[in-house]
Amino acid sequence: MLTQYKRYLPPPERYQRYVEPFVGGGAVFFWLQAHHGPKPARLADINRHLIGTYLTVRDRVEELIEALGDHQPDRESFERVREQDPDQLDPVAQAARFIYLNRTCYNGLYRVNRSGRFNVPYGKYKNPRICAPELLRAASVALAQTELLVADFAAAVADCGSGDFVYFDPPYVPLSETANFTEYADEGFGLDQQRRLVELICRLDDAGALVMASNSDTPIVRELYKLPDYMFPIRPITARRMIGCDATKRGIVGEVVIANYPLKEARHP
Repeated sequence: MLTQYKRYLPPPERYQRYVEPFVGGGAVFFWLQAHHGPKPARLADINRHLIGTYLTVRDRVEELIEALGDHQPDRESFERVREQDPDQLDPVAQAARFIYLNRTCYNGLYRVNRSGRFNVPYGKYKNPRICAPELLRAASVALAQTELLVADFAAAVADCGSGDFVYFDPPYVPLSETANFTEYADEGFGLDQQRRLVELICRLDDAGALVMASNSDTPIVRELYKLPDYMFPIRPITARRMIGCDATKRGIVGEVVIANYPLKEARHP
């Protein structure tokens, strides 16, 4: 998605700090650090195991690399590690488990059940790369000036204003009534939360922050951001989705980029 997102990102001279309240895989953050130079940043997520992994990558990367070397990519090992209670592990072992499961589970999907336990099946990869030392070390360097928080998205940006660029990549509004995917954390993310997000973006706009958001291209999303007192440009983009129980419904889907600053018109190849 970065090939489409990057044309809509504000120039680095327009902000001093990057803030991402739904950090997930952090692709935009790492791209900005690599291409625009290091900047202070705040990354947050409600998933405490994810943030714990980032903290370990930042502060104890060599121990993490060593711990990942003990994991094997076979089904028996996967199921044994998946059954572990991460709260009974030390921070390095927790992070190694998190990365290992991500690299060996089906489609790299992160999903938990109602009890908060990881429940994605084994991925059957021929030769998954569980540990990439050079990438982990590079990520550790990129995270050096980064504040990492386990927080609700509103709490993560409570002090943001002029000088901040905030990128929201929330759980998307489903494309259909049967496509609702909210099991990333114990709590779901429904329409009420989407409305909270829109209200928050309006407050950040009033505070002088630069804001960009991404979501699915649905009538609900376009209606949510059609506001009488705010002008939020919306640009359609396309994404290839590989996850879905019905393989015939995977493929190219529509998404949107929304911002509180002027967006360039899309350039078509």
